[in-house]
Amino acid sequence: MKLLAALASPYARKVRIVLAEKRIECDTEMVDVAPTENPVNPHNPLGKVPTLVLDDGTALYDSRVIVEFLDNASPIARLIPEDNRERVAVRRWEALADGVLDAGLLVRYESLRPKKEQSKAWVDKQLARMHRSMAVMDADLGERTWCHGERYSLADIALGCCLGWLDFRKPGEVDWRGAYGNVSRSYAKLMERPAFAETAPRAA
Repeated sequence: MKLLAALASPYARKVRIVLAEKRIECDTEMVDVAPTENPVNPHNPLGKVPTLVLDDGTALYDSRVIVEFLDNASPIARLIPEDNRERVAVRRWEALADGVLDAGLLVRYESLRPKKEQSKAWVDKQLARMHRSMAVMDADLGERTWCHGERYSLADIALGCCLGWLDFRKPGEVDWRGAYGNVSRSYAKLMERPAFAETAPRAA
């Protein structure tokens, strides 16, 4: 297998962490998807990372699809519960964390446009989405060690990747550490795991 990824992508980081936690051997190629014509296009018509190319040439894309495939590919360190309600609860955490990232990326992209073309109303809308979602995650986490249940799961990986990217890119200068103490505490614990430390986001 080969993973097409980018050092700064939080979605690719999620997959890289799952690979590490599952102890799955996989070649990783860092690619630049900024150009219209890029190395991902032949495998993924969306031209996005992460894209996982399987041994038979089949390509999987969208981090949520890839991590589900990987979790079922090895029985080691199951990250998505088998029970339907438990599984949905973990995937709900993932959807919420990814949604914060989606909004944060829109804020970042808007900040890269010429100043006179930027929309404050658009940015404020995305920041409001981020804060609402992070407030829910903070409340749901409470004083627990893990996002869901009594064990580390994909929910924690998704949350950690979300917070790591916010710390890296700082869209809208969101002070999540000061505003959301429970998720801040959780992130500090997650960063003690080798898979998190080794995949910290950085510019290419």
